[in-house]
Amino acid sequence: MRISGVDVFSYPVGYVHGTYVMSGGRAATHEDGTLVRLRTDEGPVGWGEVTTLGRTYLPTSPGTIRAALVELAPALLGLDPTNPARVNEVMDATLLGQPYAKSPVDTACWDLFGRAVGRPVADLLGGVLQERWPLYEAVPLGEPAAMAAFVTRRRKAGIERFQLKVGNEPRTDVARTRACVEAGGTSSVVVADANGGWDLASARIAIAGLADLGVFVEQPCRSTADCAQAHRGSPLPLVLDESVSTLADLVAAKHEAGAVSVNLKISRCGGLTRTALLRDAMQELGLRVSVEDMWGGDVVSAAVAQLAASTRPGSLFMTSFFNDWTDGHVAGHQPRSVDGEGSLPDGPGLGVEVDAEALGQPVFSLSA
Repeated sequence: MRISGVDVFSYPVGYVHGTYVMSGGRAATHEDGTLVRLRTDEGPVGWGEVTTLGRTYLPTSPGTIRAALVELAPALLGLDPTNPARVNEVMDATLLGQPYAKSPVDTACWDLFGRAVGRPVADLLGGVLQERWPLYEAVPLGEPAAMAAFVTRRRKAGIERFQLKVGNEPRTDVARTRACVEAGGTSSVVVADANGGWDLASARIAIAGLADLGVFVEQPCRSTADCAQAHRGSPLPLVLDESVSTLADLVAAKHEAGAVSVNLKISRCGGLTRTALLRDAMQELGLRVSVEDMWGGDVVSAAVAQLAASTRPGSLFMTSFFNDWTDGHVAGHQPRSVDGEGSLPDGPGLGVEVDAEALGQPVFSLSA
């Protein structure tokens, strides 16, 4: 099997709960999603997705991703997509960095690999270790009462794990968290996620104010070093996210910052290949594993499901189906959660079938 064509599609991805708000005034109602289709000389196609969350959350944007895909596409033609390691080697030799553009290509290769051998990607990533797992939802930053009401509402849908968006004025963030903890009760897991929005002083004030709430604190500052400084002396478990992309970052997260978990985003790591590498290293290091992505719909959710299903049940901490949060239903709203739990979609590869006709014409296409 050889890659005979590359198609890049744009599609709108809206937030179903209105406006998604994070620290620093970052907010989104709709995002511009990117889907990559790899065509092959034998007929099967593979899909991957990367959807950004604004232009100031992580260092990428739809335009920069698509420009990088134009550079990468010629080098992909003729490669065997069932050999993701080789495809990644060629992409790295073609373009330095740009993990966000390489991610959907890598994911599409795994989709094709699974289809070629008739197995779900989870089997190729080590094997299915769990059939179902709890999902989390993010709680948009707002007034304490509004955030607590969101928690109450989503608990009725079976959600018991929440990632609260904080990272603004620290004392107000403590009030937000306290209200959500009270709304969640004793059965809920709560993570206060600043998305790197606090400076050192604000982070120390906030973390001290949260000490009696028993929550996890996620990415209080931009860098791992500042997170370590802000968290020093706190009894609360620390989770890192945006500052970890490589194996070296992961080692620093554990041994320098004292993190107990890292939130792995597939696109930030550069695709399923590198995310699975970090996932496996985290399990061996005794860290709790969280897997998700920046944003997206059915294809991103399917990729997350493959990683979650092949993660040790005792290691998996937080994971999300973004197609619960968004209207990015390009594959019939599959996989679909049930009562706050995710499961592996049926079928080989990613296990979902994208409706290409509904996407319209690609924004970029290249054929051998």
